[in-house]
Amino acid sequence: MRNERDEAFTAFMDARYPSLLRTARLLAGGGPRAEDLVQETLMRTYRAWHRIGRLEAAEAYARTTMVRLLVKDRRRRWHSEVPAEQLPEVALPGHEDQTATGVAVRNVLQTLPPAQRAVLVLRYYHQLSEGEIADALGCSPGTVKSRAARALAALRNGGLLTTVSYDLDRSVDRD
Repeated sequence: MRNERDEAFTAFMDARYPSLLRTARLLAGGGPRAEDLVQETLMRTYRAWHRIGRLEAAEAYARTTMVRLLVKDRRRRWHSEVPAEQLPEVALPGHEDQTATGVAVRNVLQTLPPAQRAVLVLRYYHQLSEGEIADALGCSPGTVKSRAARALAALRNGGLLTTVSYDLDRSVDRD
């Protein structure tokens, strides 16, 4: 029984670790904090594995756990480990634009409070509905809407969405 559980969890972890790490990088800003967030998420998911049931439920459980850990961690004043320096991302030849875009998106997301950041990541990266986001965050759909609106307004007011808005306006004009 335990061996089957371990095999199922290992298969889940092997398949979903890259996706969980990408989500953690968006939520936590990359580096050791993102890796720690994924590790803690996986430990909690493993402990609850006997209750989860389906593989689809495991993904949702892990994502919800990750978001809640991030918000909980942000409420603490001290964050135990603080990296001394930040290592640059290494770009593969021919992927400079993608790497630069990924770094820019993570930097922009770090300007937002954790709850607003979580809403944007779940909405636009994972493409969850407002109801699914509300379930993951343990709040009402109205709270999800207001957090998303505040986050997007803060990004617009900070001048961080002007390029995207311009590109969207141009694509609408062409249609």
